[in-house]
Amino acid sequence: MSTSNASAPASADPSLRGLLLLLATIAGVAVANIYYNQPLLDNFRQSFPASASWVGVVPAVTQLGYAAGMLLLAPLGDRFDRRALILLQTAGMCIALVVAAAAPALPILVAASLAIGVLATIAQQAVPFAAELAPPSQRGHAVGTVMSGLLLGILLARTAAGFVAEYFGWRAVFAVSVLALLALAVVIVLRLPKSKPTSTLSYGKLLVSMWHLVVEHRALREASLTGAALFAGFSIFWSVLALLLAGPPFHLGPQAAGLFGIVGAAGALAAPLAGKFADRRGPRAIITLSIVLVAISFVVFGFSAKSIAGLVIGVIVLDVGVQAAQISNQSRIYALKPDARSRVNTVYMVAYFIGGALGSAVGAAVWPVFGWVGVSVAGLVFAGLAAWNHLALQARTAKD
Repeated sequence: MSTSNASAPASADPSLRGLLLLLATIAGVAVANIYYNQPLLDNFRQSFPASASWVGVVPAVTQLGYAAGMLLLAPLGDRFDRRALILLQTAGMCIALVVAAAAPALPILVAASLAIGVLATIAQQAVPFAAELAPPSQRGHAVGTVMSGLLLGILLARTAAGFVAEYFGWRAVFAVSVLALLALAVVIVLRLPKSKPTSTLSYGKLLVSMWHLVVEHRALREASLTGAALFAGFSIFWSVLALLLAGPPFHLGPQAAGLFGIVGAAGALAAPLAGKFADRRGPRAIITLSIVLVAISFVVFGFSAKSIAGLVIGVIVLDVGVQAAQISNQSRIYALKPDARSRVNTVYMVAYFIGGALGSAVGAAVWPVFGWVGVSVAGLVFAGLAAWNHLALQARTAKD
């Protein structure tokens, strides 16, 4: 099948459904690599005791790498065949993962993590590919399907990493990921079609054109800032959770921290529903609801420093809120400029993961000084920033 079949209804085309599932798998397996390190922070601290106070840098640098990869690599999807880009990045990420698995010191692990983040943007070739394949009436559902895979990768990465680290050590986590990527590469070669480039701009002009998109589309600016603030809150929680569980009264290892990813998978189940709702009713209402859910989750977290049940409830509410907002935001931005979906997606996701890196950094700074309550308050502040930005645009739009 080729991208010329995109006019067929997604719901009536089994081959398209199969491609969407493959793209969802690509997105999930790729993006998981930037989250494997979050439940391993206590393991890193034990392996590198001389640098123990710096282990929080690992997830922050990984997310900064992802933002950099979005800026430098993701726009190429409008200029070149996305299938070839996916395969090239997969090869590069396998090399970076091998370096991480063999890292003799924390600075080497940090450098490898930066490279992993840059190359994990494979996932951001898959999402606009889905939007390209689907007809406009099904675009939100198609994006939601692929995003379900991406979100499952984000959440279950922690579970998989925690399990492998518990029994085989943290280095085995990166080795197993290499094997998974090599297996996926074989399927990509056999099943994924080539995409049709939509731009002839040079690389430099592709990068410059993204600034013009930011200036031209107010909705893109608003969606990007809202998404960044919500993901900052999301990252604050997940980057500190392993440290909370490792201390009193829990004294739990990486496997327990990883198991929270299964709980958070409820957010992935909400993704296709959010996409369908955005197709029918428009995305703004669900984004408003999502912000409220994120704020509620951090209130719950604030009272749950010694309660597994409270943490579980908070995780479910947090992940449903963040992922529903993500699908609705992406459904909005892909409709802005169809011939520049990779670049529009790049603008949004660069902002999104800068927000994530900021959240991880804030979590690492707040946790030693203010503890879990401070982390919860910081997450609530980011939810408030998302609400201010979202409602401010709504007020401006009403005046226009």
